Amino acid sequence: MFTILQVPATDTLNQVTQVAENQTQEPIVKETSLYELIFSGGIIGQSIMVLLFVMLFAVLFIYIERWLTLKSTTKVDANFMPQIKTMLSQGKLSEARSFCKAANTPVARVIEKGISRIGKPIEHINMAMENAGKAEVYHLEKNTHYLATLSGIGPMTGFLGTVVGMVLAFREMAEAKSSRIDMSMLSEGVYTAMMTTVFGLIVGIIAYLGYNHIIGKIDRFSHKLEAEGADFFDLLNEPA
Repeated sequence: MFTILQVPATDTLNQVTQVAENQTQEPIVKETSLYELIFSGGIIGQSIMVLLFVMLFAVLFIYIERWLTLKSTTKVDANFMPQIKTMLSQGKLSEARSFCKAANTPVARVIEKGISRIGKPIEHINMAMENAGKAEVYHLEKNTHYLATLSGIGPMTGFLGTVVGMVLAFREMAEAKSSRIDMSMLSEGVYTAMMTTVFGLIVGIIAYLGYNHIIGKIDRFSHKLEAEGADFFDLLNEPA
């Protein structure tokens, strides 16, 4: 005779439930913080990232400083030239020069240079005002060439970090004792190395946009400066 073994229903149910849980269980993904992602590239990668952050700080500082300077010094008072016209028509040259010095703006300094040359040939007046205008524009362009330089150096430094990271990743794979290639070695080195490229491009883009914005404002102001100079020559050429 055969003996039939009976398995309790509760044990069978537990086994089925355990198998289902094992099948539906998702793999645990290790979360990496942004700080670890940025500064996990070894001493070389960390040095490059620190350099990129210094570049980013320099870009923001130069841009904000130039923007504030342009905002405060390039304002043109609508009543400035009419008051200069009134003083010149009354022959008050010293009062007109004092008024320009008190205004202490690029336009006022250029006009003051022209007033100081009244009585000399018109070519001398024009040359003096042009030189004064160039000096004012040069002063406004102070440190802007650093923005242009950083817009190119930033991405190049990021690419350098990427190349160095790739070299280190492949060297680690070559020196691995196991003959089997572990893709985790390569992938970790790649995404760490690519972070330098990302931040290098961020530095380059911000520097490029900041440089063009500042230069554009300076160009517009230089045209305004030329227009004010033309108005001054019109005052000189008006019949007495």
